[in-house]
Amino acid sequence: MMVGPRKSAAKQPPGTGTMVVRDFSDNALAQMLFGPHNSHLERIERGLGVVLNGRGNQIAISGGGASIADAVRVLDDLYALLQRQGHLESADVDGVLRMVQAGEAPVGDDRSLLTRKRRIVPRTPVQAQYLDAMDKKMLVFGLGPAGTGKTYLAVAKAVTLMMAGQVDRIVLSRPAVEAGERLGFLPGDLKDKVDPYLRPLYDALHDMLPGDQVAKKLLAGDIEVAPLAFMRGRTLANSFVILDEAQNTTPMQMMMFLTRMGENSRMVVTGDLTQVDLPPGTKSGLLDAVEILEGENDIGFVRFSHLDVVRHSLVAKIIKAYEQRKRPKS
Repeated sequence: MMVGPRKSAAKQPPGTGTMVVRDFSDNALAQMLFGPHNSHLERIERGLGVVLNGRGNQIAISGGGASIADAVRVLDDLYALLQRQGHLESADVDGVLRMVQAGEAPVGDDRSLLTRKRRIVPRTPVQAQYLDAMDKKMLVFGLGPAGTGKTYLAVAKAVTLMMAGQVDRIVLSRPAVEAGERLGFLPGDLKDKVDPYLRPLYDALHDMLPGDQVAKKLLAGDIEVAPLAFMRGRTLANSFVILDEAQNTTPMQMMMFLTRMGENSRMVVTGDLTQVDLPPGTKSGLLDAVEILEGENDIGFVRFSHLDVVRHSLVAKIIKAYEQRKRPKS
């Protein structure tokens, strides 16, 4: 049985505040918690305005009362995550910081997704809402900028449901925006021409499953990655269906896709309405669907922002800068 951290508190000299010491039972995990050259502790210090001193299997936390309480929670949640997955990345630290600062409950096994290759946990409150929506709704729209995990989490959810036998098939689709004359100039057959648009979906699959399993399931048709045009005329039953980059659909294409849903199927539609690549004057099918369907009780809408970006921290700053420039000046 694994033993969690123990807490002791001692008063420091007057004027320096309260110091809390966390004692972690596993020395090896404690060192992972510190991070290379204490980098994880430094991220927590910057995020919460506390001072952390790690030695052996202990971390001493100094700062204001509320900040200390948040730091204790972050360290405990990260240690629990280490016990489950055996490693810790800087993105995990940033994610737990966001969850604690938002007052969200800790990420337990019930809020994580276990695939063949890794355990995936929500790293922002909105990501947690997104996973909850996929549990409760048969159709979910994930709206927001790149790097927020919209597609990645949807693929992870699809893989976990397939592994559990709750769906028979995964269908991943994207509109080929360059379809038409420009696509024809690319070398190779039709598959060679459209695969570059679908590469991000293949990448996500390989993050969840060993390569030989991906190849086997693609060959058997258990997993299908196809351009949106290939969905026409089909009824997709017992499937988890994901439409990525949906801002680049037309209203007719979006209606065609949504009406493919069959018995015991789930759909997730992801897109960023600030990155529409359609010809000028063409309305986005994603925007049209949001306007028509928002408010339907059986459909979930989850909106991400730059605060949910889980790629490099500079990506969040870039998105925030662009968002601010687009706001009307008062």
